[in-house]
Amino acid sequence: MDKTTKVVDLEKVVIKFAGDSGDGMQLTGSQFTDTSALLGNDLATFPDFPAEIRAPQGTVAGVSGFQIHIGRIDINTPGDIADVLVAMNPAALKANKKSIKKGGTIIVNIDSFTKRDLEKAGYENSPLEDNSFEGYNIIEAPITKLTRETLKDSGLDGKSVGRSKNMFALGIVYWMFNRPMEQTEQFLKKKFEKKPEVVEANIKVMHAGYNFADTIEALPSSYTVLSANLRKGTYRNVMGNQATAWGFLAAAERANKELFLGSYPITPASDILHELAKHKNLGVKTFQAEDEIAGICSAIGASFTGSLAITTTSGPGLALKGEALGLAIMTELPLVVVDVQRGGPSTGLPTKTEQSDLFQALYGRNGESPAVILASSTPANCFDWSYMASKITLEHNTPVVLLSDGYLGNGAEPWNIKSTKDMPSITPNIATEGEEYLPYKRDDRTLARELALPGTKGMEHRLGGLEKEDITGNVSYDGDNHEKMCRIREEKINRIANILPKQEVFGKEKGDLLVVGWGGTHGSLYSAVEKLQKEGLNISLSQFNYINPLPKNTAEIFNNFKKIVVCELNNGQFVNYLRMKNQGVIFNQYNKLQGLPFTTSELEDYFKTLLKN
Repeated sequence: MDKTTKVVDLEKVVIKFAGDSGDGMQLTGSQFTDTSALLGNDLATFPDFPAEIRAPQGTVAGVSGFQIHIGRIDINTPGDIADVLVAMNPAALKANKKSIKKGGTIIVNIDSFTKRDLEKAGYENSPLEDNSFEGYNIIEAPITKLTRETLKDSGLDGKSVGRSKNMFALGIVYWMFNRPMEQTEQFLKKKFEKKPEVVEANIKVMHAGYNFADTIEALPSSYTVLSANLRKGTYRNVMGNQATAWGFLAAAERANKELFLGSYPITPASDILHELAKHKNLGVKTFQAEDEIAGICSAIGASFTGSLAITTTSGPGLALKGEALGLAIMTELPLVVVDVQRGGPSTGLPTKTEQSDLFQALYGRNGESPAVILASSTPANCFDWSYMASKITLEHNTPVVLLSDGYLGNGAEPWNIKSTKDMPSITPNIATEGEEYLPYKRDDRTLARELALPGTKGMEHRLGGLEKEDITGNVSYDGDNHEKMCRIREEKINRIANILPKQEVFGKEKGDLLVVGWGGTHGSLYSAVEKLQKEGLNISLSQFNYINPLPKNTAEIFNNFKKIVVCELNNGQFVNYLRMKNQGVIFNQYNKLQGLPFTTSELEDYFKTLLKN
């Protein structure tokens, strides 16, 4: 970098990479993320990509984006709007006009602003020439042209050359934010180790982008974001689906169980299957089933034989798994069902986030069939909640539904690596050979039944979907027994509340307004509440991860506030659940169903309105 270049220290910054779905924006954003994580920045990301495998090139429908928020302060969201937007074509610029703050910097690949490109994006004239972006700092970079010039003697074909232009854009942004390129160079060498010419080309183009930014006068300053003051420990950048998979690995090791995943690929949950399939060396068995029903049924079989059994899906798949989940509830077998939620109903918005499956998780089965419901709330704590789901299912021999969402599953943040030995103990509830075994004899405290592993001498028994007689487990059609068993299964779930920690409140325990959230809305809600607290407003937050059963002090918390507002990315499922569980308490609600997370600013405005009124 030129010694005369001014370097400005920033507390935080939001950057968005956007382009055609074939422009490599997810890879570009991921590399900037990993480099920033290695520099010690706190961060949060939000990949945003189209549902179509290959939408028409150059159209708004085909725009793929990756937003990252980095800082030397605590970062809880990917940011409301970007300070810097990299737009690889007119469609990317059009799709993200509302995603860049006034006065922000927009880097455009000017080579893609031809008449034909503009028409594909729905522009009659170039928005760069009609004052549409007046007040923004527009950097017109000939990215395609300079990429081709850089690689003119590389021997690569035109298609391969074109694919390298994302590295040129990454080089520009690396210069802007004073980031080193070594990490990406190592990534490229590993990814394309069998294609050294591709490695050399991409590294060369990235350096060309860096040098371009260093020499043009349109960028008079570079910026730096210093390391965050994170808690001591060893960190790595982790995505939510990856963390979920690792939580199961840790739980299986702690419980001394083999891990089995029976699953059918579905967006946005498939990465859990992909990640666990990498770990056969740890004894993991993964089965890619022919459909959702086969996926859960194979997991039920694995559970019966003593494995920690998992099945993963999203909303449409959870609907298909409903009958088999009822079987697991009737037979009282340990099973974790992970639902990485997306927009619905039906195929809905497969690449967008939502919290619309809560009612399905709670009630989406025939008969009286209660299940434990947990919810992750950050990409990093997906690890903790998959571990906790495993602990509860193995110790209480009851199915657990773990709710994540697309925002968490695809998002990333620094994760403080944990040692399995430091995690809570897991003691599977297994019958001991030599004792008299009655399949539905229960623990007096928890009402959980013991699991007898097949082949254990003297413990032969049968299970199935027909109602069981209390204690003996024989098939029973007696009405009184059926009512008794239904109430026992419900009470067994309710008693799990006895082992749950108290629900926490961020802020004062009594006040004017309590904001209530659950699952993946945590980052936005926390950021908004924290900002208003600093402004002197009497506002607190309680974010729920235990959904069924609720923590035992829930009603006590609600009674300490003048107003309560429940915020969720659906049309009011958790708020209506809370109304049912806390009759007489008045709940306000704030809902959003746009396939996008809450922005901090919209929450702040609404909370201020509630407090004023």
